[in-house]
Amino acid sequence: MAEAIALIDYGAGNLHSVYNALNAAGAGHVAVTADPKLVRGAKRIVLPGVGAFGACKKGLWGIPGMIEALEESVLAKGVPFLGICVGMQLLATRGLEHGSHLGLGWIPGEVRLIERTDPQIRVPHMGWNDVALKPHHADHELLEAGEAYFLHSYHFQPDNGHHVAAMTDHGGGLVAAVARDNIVGVQFHPEKSQGFGLDLLRRFLEWKP
Repeated sequence: MAEAIALIDYGAGNLHSVYNALNAAGAGHVAVTADPKLVRGAKRIVLPGVGAFGACKKGLWGIPGMIEALEESVLAKGVPFLGICVGMQLLATRGLEHGSHLGLGWIPGEVRLIERTDPQIRVPHMGWNDVALKPHHADHELLEAGEAYFLHSYHFQPDNGHHVAAMTDHGGGLVAAVARDNIVGVQFHPEKSQGFGLDLLRRFLEWKP
């Protein structure tokens, strides 16, 4: 169990698809878990997320000891962490979806509604779109430029531009990925992004930040 990749089950993730994608990428042992003890012993951690920020926050914080286990593993021990969609947004200081909700605060910033500056632009941002790396993350070991599948109405705006690792365009620039030390979050869905997504997950399984 100590060598497991912990896929956090807090009632708000696309667990089945992410689990299958991690296995297809070559993961040896994926533990779908809500057990803080397994999270503390995991060699890698994946936080998925589908739905509203507040509901996801409530589910994750509602597991006794889970936030403490995540902070111990990711912040103190430096365990590689991947947040997907709302799992990436929860890295923010707060989310402004249906009220104001505090996030983990690991990457300071806010999650806000996508503004429609063009009437032809649809919200939610749904479908395939380009992922363009920022120059200061061009040599990141985990992230690469390509095309990925997105599905979201809210987007992460970090306070520090250095934390923005990749962008996409949907009537204007939207953050596609954030990165800090051993922490990476992607707004797109690797598990739905075919070869591009599987390649990212393969790199995550080997990543040594």
